[in-house]
Amino acid sequence: MTTMKSTGTPGTPGTPGTPGTPGPTGTTTGTTTPDPATTAPVPAAAVRKGNGRTGRVRGRGERGPLASAGLHAGLLLAAVTAVFPPLWLLVTSFKPKSDAFTTSLVENFTFANYDHVLNDTHFLTWFGNSVLIVLVTTFLGVFISATTGYAVSRFRFPGMRPLMWTLLITQMFPMAILIVPLYNLMAQLGLLNQPVGLIITYLTIAVPFCAWMMKGFFDTIPVAIDESGRVDGLNPFGTFWRLILPLAKPGIAVTGFYSFVTAWAEVAYASAFMTGEENLTLAGGLQTFVNQYTNDWGSMTAAAVIIAVPAMIVFGFAQRHLVAGLTAGATKS
Repeated sequence: MTTMKSTGTPGTPGTPGTPGTPGPTGTTTGTTTPDPATTAPVPAAAVRKGNGRTGRVRGRGERGPLASAGLHAGLLLAAVTAVFPPLWLLVTSFKPKSDAFTTSLVENFTFANYDHVLNDTHFLTWFGNSVLIVLVTTFLGVFISATTGYAVSRFRFPGMRPLMWTLLITQMFPMAILIVPLYNLMAQLGLLNQPVGLIITYLTIAVPFCAWMMKGFFDTIPVAIDESGRVDGLNPFGTFWRLILPLAKPGIAVTGFYSFVTAWAEVAYASAFMTGEENLTLAGGLQTFVNQYTNDWGSMTAAAVIIAVPAMIVFGFAQRHLVAGLTAGATKS
């Protein structure tokens, strides 16, 4: 057996898995032992065939480069498809009437269509009629829907289930089917060519859906808040008005937006119940530009752009609450 001796001052012994410290003469002492805990075998799936090099394993559900490129291309195509109609409407509104159907962009830029709509038609009268109907419909729609949703969410009373079923069943009928019976009813009540008739009609559309939605939202608010209000001496309406309603801002925003859109953009009832240019709303007034007698696409596109502006403003104020309000009731806290 041969004994090996190192020259110079011995170095510091190494710890397992760590190389020793070299001595003054450069001779290294100590042992190097691989640590099994830090050394793992390379998975066979990570070895690339052909060259033996290792690569990252793609996780489940992770898209490859081609799939990612296809997804982005599809999203871009969908965005262009959605944006093109309103963009072309805007472009056409600045064209002369003779260039309305040309495929080129604006070559002869003009405000003549907007001037004609605002100064030579009853557009401002239609706008005033629509604003009146929309404001009343939105206010009453929010109030009735919120109180109804809170009542069926918190209280148990005779006829509650039939009431909710009635609100649900009314959503199953197409709008076209209800025009004739509602027209006869409004004629008997003397509400044709009256803003009140359209307001009642729009409430029958907006309230059932909004009441169901508000019920789902109120179900997510803890009942303990109502109990604390009763301990403080509040009656049920006071609890609803002072404690619950401030917490229901997302649901109120969605209800108000839905009521606004229902009254602002509806065409069928407005055309059937209102006659005479001084009684028309904006939706009905648009039909006077393009019908079987006239074909003024320039004025129609200009009026449509003006009508879209208030809707965009309302959507801008309500959009941050829309997602929370629409998903309310999906999970209960």
